[in-house]
Amino acid sequence: MAFTCRQCGTCCMYLGDYIVIDHQVGPFEFACESVSTGTTFTARIDEDKREIFSHHAFPDEHPHACRFLRPDGCLLRCTIHHDSPVQCKFYRCAIMRIMDPDGNPLGMVTGTLNLHSDDTVLRAIWNNAEKSIPESVPDVEERRQVYLTERGYRVE
Repeated sequence: MAFTCRQCGTCCMYLGDYIVIDHQVGPFEFACESVSTGTTFTARIDEDKREIFSHHAFPDEHPHACRFLRPDGCLLRCTIHHDSPVQCKFYRCAIMRIMDPDGNPLGMVTGTLNLHSDDTVLRAIWNNAEKSIPESVPDVEERRQVYLTERGYRVE
């Protein structure tokens, strides 16, 4: 299954320490540096996101978040998606990490709700989760978290 970003913003909540704005070049253009690679790049705010970018409450309230992350309704969106640095373009999120009761890592779940694990027992439980959880919990991710927790797994 191809990766589809759910625009939850989780991956970008601490990228403010890794993507630094050096200075503003134009009204919607910034000279930036990707600290982890030492690479400079120009970030242009995507035309369709300029209005949400102009609201500064979110970055002020979340100083470690990427300075280009903004809420848009119930989504958190990258406002420089077209010009984002390579580390962002190739990132595939882990929306859930699954551990045994002692905290040993057993697997992770990506934004497509795919489990990545070599543990055959965990894989079987994961595959059964959707069929076994009552429909009263509407969110699929939350339903699986509840199901795994009830079976002794730690989920983050």
